Amino acid sequence: MTDFLDLAINQVNRSVGAFCHYLTPNDASTNSHQAGFFAPKEAFGLLFPGADPSVRDNLKKYVKIHWHDGSDTDSCITYYHKAKNELRITRFGRGFPFLKPDDVGSLIVMSKMVEDEYCVTILESDDDIDAFFSHFNLPMEQVNVVIDKHAIVSPDLRLKQLMEEILLRTESFPDTRDLSSFASSIFNETYGITDRDIVASPDTFLTKWLDTETELFYQFEEKFYRPIYTSPFESLKAISDFANSFLNRRKSRVGKSLEHHLANVFTTAQLRFVEQAVTEGNKKPDFLFPGIEEYHNFEFPADDLTFLGAKTTCKDRWRQVLTEANRIDCKYLFTLQPSISANQLQEMKDERLTLVVPESNLSTFDKRYRNDLLSLKQFVGIVRERQDRHFPAVAVL
Repeated sequence: MTDFLDLAINQVNRSVGAFCHYLTPNDASTNSHQAGFFAPKEAFGLLFPGADPSVRDNLKKYVKIHWHDGSDTDSCITYYHKAKNELRITRFGRGFPFLKPDDVGSLIVMSKMVEDEYCVTILESDDDIDAFFSHFNLPMEQVNVVIDKHAIVSPDLRLKQLMEEILLRTESFPDTRDLSSFASSIFNETYGITDRDIVASPDTFLTKWLDTETELFYQFEEKFYRPIYTSPFESLKAISDFANSFLNRRKSRVGKSLEHHLANVFTTAQLRFVEQAVTEGNKKPDFLFPGIEEYHNFEFPADDLTFLGAKTTCKDRWRQVLTEANRIDCKYLFTLQPSISANQLQEMKDERLTLVVPESNLSTFDKRYRNDLLSLKQFVGIVRERQDRHFPAVAVL
């Protein structure tokens, strides 16, 4: 969140009322004492409290406006009854810096703090504008919008609402791929996460998706298992069978969940890859870049092939990946496990295996080996560089 975005949101939250307006070419009329911008007709009651909009005469009032750069203006709000019920805010003074042609498309956020005193913040970047509209659940296609603060749903509450909607419409326990897809999609929808965001910070969103899926999974367990565990069991075997089924589903989900969310990151980053493709001896690496055809084509340089294993924990299982792709000497292994011993890190290094870990976990590892580790974003960058040597570059978000 940028400073201006944070300022705009805080001003709206502290205000008596607020509205926002996209600057249009008609607003950007410079070198005029009457230069200004329109306000939504729905803001009449906020700007002229107690007045009757059906009166035939124009209305005018003078107000103090505090701008986001620290400057103040003594401005004028006018209601033009004869001009199609227009509201216009003017008198910013000659040379006013925020109504130039280059400002067209920026978003003006005007908040009424007390009677005849307002704060205005102008958001220029697309990311700030998108985040502002998302925060207040506003329709982005409208030029003028009155902000209803009471209609705001907190992101945490919205996430729970979306989970409840999925639970209601799902009639059987979803498979691991569907569960992962549910989790990432509702998290992205709740917080307005775009593909650009994911490419910029894959480590962050991978862990957020995993956390969301875990919570969603537990809710599915309650929905589908409660009728079973709250009813009498006919025998000890029935209890044992239920427990084994319950635990096996949990174990299966954890590993598959990580693979599905990693695949989501790679797809969003427009990387070429295959999952569980057969190499030698019926081995099936978790991820092979750019693909199995290139792997089996010995004219394709081995140095540009990339192997990635995925294990939630790898203290005792990291050696399993060493034999899963014989053409590739230097292998990568993604793990969520923090703080692996120095001895094991040295063994991995000796075996030419590089650990890839969430960026937030890097600080938990022995300082002597941190430079040997990669974040997920760094790994994606390596694969991207190798891919671009053989395939036409795509526009990375």
